[in-house]
Amino acid sequence: MMRRILAGAIALAALTLVVTTAVARDAGPPTVASADLVGPTGDPLGTVRLSEGDGRINVVARVEGIKPGFHGFHVHAVGSCVGPDFASAGGHLNPGAVSHPEHAGDMPVLLVNEDGTAQASFRTDRFRVADLFGRDGSAVIVHAGPDNYANIPKDRYDPDPDATTLATGDSGGRVACGVVKAA
Repeated sequence: MMRRILAGAIALAALTLVVTTAVARDAGPPTVASADLVGPTGDPLGTVRLSEGDGRINVVARVEGIKPGFHGFHVHAVGSCVGPDFASAGGHLNPGAVSHPEHAGDMPVLLVNEDGTAQASFRTDRFRVADLFGRDGSAVIVHAGPDNYANIPKDRYDPDPDATTLATGDSGGRVACGVVKAA
């Protein structure tokens, strides 16, 4: 009797494993992703979670150990975080080849408090989680300075905004990077 019960339990476990694996394979592209942020020397600085629902992406960031103030905050087009400058992450996620601040990867600035911590939560419809897993992957970057979103009126300043402003929002170097992974 005990052998029949044990055999039945094993058969049920095997069936559950097969069904779970089949469902996971057919689940389609990921709808939840995360990035563990690290500093230039590899020290952990926080996390960013991206989850899809109702046609938008919910972005939740928690950061610590970054200089207080406003910081540019973007999804970059390459899933690589080679320090110390994180240039390996490429430019902003920009499949539409448009100017800043219209890049898909342009997000609201991150405000870091005096104690070096920051929390941000917002929704965006500029990309889907599946877009973050293209051929080159993607990374989340926290920049050294604030992002001006290329908001420099051409009729008030001379010279007009240059190519760097139009591409990056003048947010400066990269102080944190996290490769986006399925969660």
